[in-house]
Amino acid sequence: QVQLVESGGGLVQAGGSLRLSCVASGRTFSMYTMGWFRQAPGKEREFVAALSWSGTSTYYTDSVKGRFTISRDNAKNTVYLQMNSLKPEDTAVYYCAAGRFATAPMTSVRFYDYWGQGTQVTVSS
Repeated sequence: QVQLVESGGGLVQAGGSLRLSCVASGRTFSMYTMGWFRQAPGKEREFVAALSWSGTSTYYTDSVKGRFTISRDNAKNTVYLQMNSLKPEDTAVYYCAAGRFATAPMTSVRFYDYWGQGTQVTVSS
């Protein structure tokens, strides 16, 4: 099994930056595709970014392209989400996730088997 622990959320003004971290425990972390999702109050959990197990392919939802960057450090069992130029509409609880072997696309929550507890990101205007 994989356990994920997120950190790095907080309160930031619009235009600011945050870096979220997700530390994984368990075997074969490097073989998992890692994703970030977010969920605002009253809304569905939505895809934000994903990084393939190889670390060579990244995927982003249109609303964060050019602003967010997902990366991973397999030696530290950690995946990051660097968030720049934050907007109030980015406010949400952010979750990291790990998955593999699913037929669903990696932009879908159905792809992922393991989830972190979430970290709150609040962007003030």
